[in-house]
Amino acid sequence: MISDITMGQFFPGKSVMHRMDPRVKLCLTVYFIVMIFCAKNFVTMAITILTCFAGIFLSKVPMKLYMKSLKPILFIVIFTAVLNLFYGTGEPLVSVGPINITLNGILNSIMIAVRIVVLILLSSILTFTTSPTQLTDAIERLLKPLGYLHIPVHEFAMMMTIALRFVPTLLEETDKIMAAQKARGADMESGGMVQRIRALIPVLIPLFVSAFRRAFDLATAMESRCYHGGAGRTKMKILKLGRIDLFAGILCVVFLGVFIALNIVLPPAVVR
Repeated sequence: MISDITMGQFFPGKSVMHRMDPRVKLCLTVYFIVMIFCAKNFVTMAITILTCFAGIFLSKVPMKLYMKSLKPILFIVIFTAVLNLFYGTGEPLVSVGPINITLNGILNSIMIAVRIVVLILLSSILTFTTSPTQLTDAIERLLKPLGYLHIPVHEFAMMMTIALRFVPTLLEETDKIMAAQKARGADMESGGMVQRIRALIPVLIPLFVSAFRRAFDLATAMESRCYHGGAGRTKMKILKLGRIDLFAGILCVVFLGVFIALNIVLPPAVVR
């Protein structure tokens, strides 16, 4: 399970998505996340999903990696979908005591599950095609106006990127510790939920020790290289908008117009 988590990993490439400006990719990710949650009917939902799959295709990252990113949250998707089955209005299709399942509940359950899946896929496109350095520069440039309010934008962007970058590293470390504990006879797969949680205690302690050690080593390395905040720092690669970014912006404006029109004209999938 741990080896299946791909969050925070970057896969080098020369695809269209890799060549896009990281600021544009970050804005597009937020843009489509808002769109997927504003979709009121299946047509606008389908258009947003097709756009998401177009991004996956243009990224040229193997589809199996996107499926691996969905595997850890599969339980959350199913649990959320089942929970929303019972929160629908209208004539019940199935009644078991006080529990009623309506058509609106089923449609609402499908919409919620699809939104969560698309949310993870959109985030995966961003992290798969954007290096941590590019992501840091993009966050710093987008949040630059906050610097006038004396907010340490560079430090904030650096912390976010380092945290995202070390997710795969810590997951790999967890996998190694679990394998070492199993080799010493630890049983982590049998028993009930409480027993499994207790079995993780010998894993969590060395994991925290390793995490603090890595953080200390990273801080020492940055200090030895005379690293300081963003004031006066220069960039080896200056971010510049290209034709691909301009074309993506035009498509987003057209998409927004079509999206709003369809949301107004077509009836909502779920009647409140």
